[in-house]
Amino acid sequence: MIDKSTIDRVMETAQSQITDVISEFISLKKRGINYIGHCPFHNEKTPSFIVSPHKGIFKCFGCGKGGNAVNFLMEHEQISFVDAIKTLGRKFHIPIEEKESTPEEMVKQNERESMMVVTNFAARWFTKNMFETDEGQSVGLGYFKQRGFDPEIIKKFQLGYSPDNKDAFTRQATIEGYKLNFLEKTGLTVVREDYKADRFRGRVIFPIHSLSGKVIAFGGRILKSDAKAAKYLNSPESEIYHKSKILYGIYFARQEMTRQDRTYLVEGYTDVLSFHQAGITNVVASSGTALTPDQIRLIARFTPNVTIIYDGDPAGIKASLRGIDLILEEGMNVKVLLLPEGEDPDSFAKKMPGDELRKYISENETDFIKFKTSILLEDSKNDPIKRAQLIQDIVKSISVIPDQIIRSVYVKECSTLLQVEESVLYSEIGKIKKKQREKESGRIAYRENMQEAVPQNQPPVITPSAKNPLDAEEKEIMRFLLKYGHLDLGEVDMGDKKTAMKVGEYIVNELRQDELKSENPVYNLILEEYEEQMKLPGFIANKYFISHSNPDISHLATDLIAREYPLSKIHKKHGAIKSDTDLLSILVPKVVLELKWKLVKLKLEQTRMKLQQSEKQGNMEEVMELIKEMSLLQNVFKLISLQQGERTII
Repeated sequence: MIDKSTIDRVMETAQSQITDVISEFISLKKRGINYIGHCPFHNEKTPSFIVSPHKGIFKCFGCGKGGNAVNFLMEHEQISFVDAIKTLGRKFHIPIEEKESTPEEMVKQNERESMMVVTNFAARWFTKNMFETDEGQSVGLGYFKQRGFDPEIIKKFQLGYSPDNKDAFTRQATIEGYKLNFLEKTGLTVVREDYKADRFRGRVIFPIHSLSGKVIAFGGRILKSDAKAAKYLNSPESEIYHKSKILYGIYFARQEMTRQDRTYLVEGYTDVLSFHQAGITNVVASSGTALTPDQIRLIARFTPNVTIIYDGDPAGIKASLRGIDLILEEGMNVKVLLLPEGEDPDSFAKKMPGDELRKYISENETDFIKFKTSILLEDSKNDPIKRAQLIQDIVKSISVIPDQIIRSVYVKECSTLLQVEESVLYSEIGKIKKKQREKESGRIAYRENMQEAVPQNQPPVITPSAKNPLDAEEKEIMRFLLKYGHLDLGEVDMGDKKTAMKVGEYIVNELRQDELKSENPVYNLILEEYEEQMKLPGFIANKYFISHSNPDISHLATDLIAREYPLSKIHKKHGAIKSDTDLLSILVPKVVLELKWKLVKLKLEQTRMKLQQSEKQGNMEEVMELIKEMSLLQNVFKLISLQQGERTII
């Protein structure tokens, strides 16, 4: 665990030297007080990537990415926050001071590190064995050459060979000092009573890399005919390898996935290798296992767009359709490509150059509705029962799409393809949604009854909220809070006296006295931290939040501070104005009142709807209560409306 003071020192240094950090990865040219270059996160012809040394931030006005130096390193190199801090510490010669871990943490950390050392040794040994032994060259290297793979691809993916010997690897590993305990835990050695054997003996080896490029597991393909042995064999689950959370090739694909804003999803190791050999590197494989939500979220970190490439095996395709629903459920855009009969991604990629292959995919991929319908219609044909089941299956897929607009587009398309009224489809979606809500409410009730304990010292989990009707007003308040919070606002009328306040103090006071909370958890976290930090001397919000260790907070802070806002009608009323700072005494109360006005307006609409329902149901007691509530809200609404035209700070 890195000490907080060390993190703060690294963050502060990196922020002040952000141009130096980013210029190691892209070419920057000075333009005024800022620097400009081509964004490394998406393809662009005209540079829109800005680095501001004065503010210590970067911002791309093309794709929207932004943040501090640590955010850039995490995004560009796809490494963790801790690894980014360590990298920058080395760059700026800052000793990384770490807190002393508990005995349990030490044991776990040492075990993981030992397992990583073992898998790294194994990868080198398998490669060396393939290139430097007669058996390795004739059997292992011969297989890869026979499959048409170039030496560059073989070396890039660290492919290797494990000799057809009971324990050749295990013996060599123990001779070199690696403990049997860790050979067993990584799955490299199978240990029984009086028995030790290499798991991957007689197989060509495909190392599986983590997101940061470390070898965490292996896949092995047997080369001899053996009816009792599996064709492909993977490392078992371990402390460092969870097959449901990793994708083969993700380390080599991650940057291109972002640049191309698309991921090609295939099934096997050799599919990935052949695509790379054709020059297409934004490709990953599920390694023959069913796609999982964790794997889909891993893809979503780089792009929301996925093209699944299937070979011509109908049985295999039907078994994989569940994966499409999982991708849709995560709010991603999925397309499907069915290759010609007898082809798979490996063989097909070897038949044409990368540009032609990419063009073929683009011209032949289709959306999931057309694909799923064409596949399932083969079974239903003229059977009305099977046709009804097909419609239910398609509707179930549409129902998991979180975005209502996208869902409605697919309903329209499905209605046309299957010749079913849209109202019928919406009715079915409503039934599915209702069942899901009932199921979820049952889970929530169960969790509440069980009174699950919340682990201590856990960082806050930020989950996206539904559409926030007050987001525009709240974001504007956050902008003033972060950008101008440390500036003087003037004297504020507190009823019995006038008090000098800063912008941040005024905003926090106004929101807290009315107990206002946002549906956006990031806004709430910022407000809570601001309230704590503003009491400390020398606190400046923009510097503090841009350098925040929580990427959600630092990204939002960067976006609000970097974005240029056009002068509004309020500015123009008051003559020639240079910036917001000239009108803080007018603008700050105005944006706070606009939020309150909008909130009361929403509550009025909600209360009015409740009142209409209660009148229909004849619930007169509730009607009277709601009328009182309406009257109170209307008075508040009128009061705020009057204040909107009057209130300024003296």
